[in-house]
Amino acid sequence: MSDPRDLSGVWYGRYVSHADVQENGFIALLEEAGGVFSGSISERDGQDGIRSATVAGRRDGARIQFVKQYHGRWNHAVFYEGSVDDQGVEASGSWKVDWLHGGFSMQREKFATDELEEEREDSLVLR
Repeated sequence: MSDPRDLSGVWYGRYVSHADVQENGFIALLEEAGGVFSGSISERDGQDGIRSATVAGRRDGARIQFVKQYHGRWNHAVFYEGSVDDQGVEASGSWKVDWLHGGFSMQREKFATDELEEEREDSLVLR
């Protein structure tokens, strides 16, 4: 049986800064294999644009640690640590870069294979 805390998938999240009133949303696409994960993050840049970053990290049980590396004008790394819940649908923790720090949370919706198959069968019957 696979670990339900595997981070592979699409995550929707928010981060906040404790130094000032800064909050932003993001979308992360992650892929995990053997406790190592990587992926990409897209978020608003505050100027009607989108900034992107790559993610590289590790998961040991519920504990997660990763680095978000921005590209382009925002070329710096942010260090994250936290945990993922037992169902693998919510993760939260803290981040830091230089003297700035804050918190983050992210969620995903996981579907059971049998539930998806039932929905697919129902949609085929209705046609």
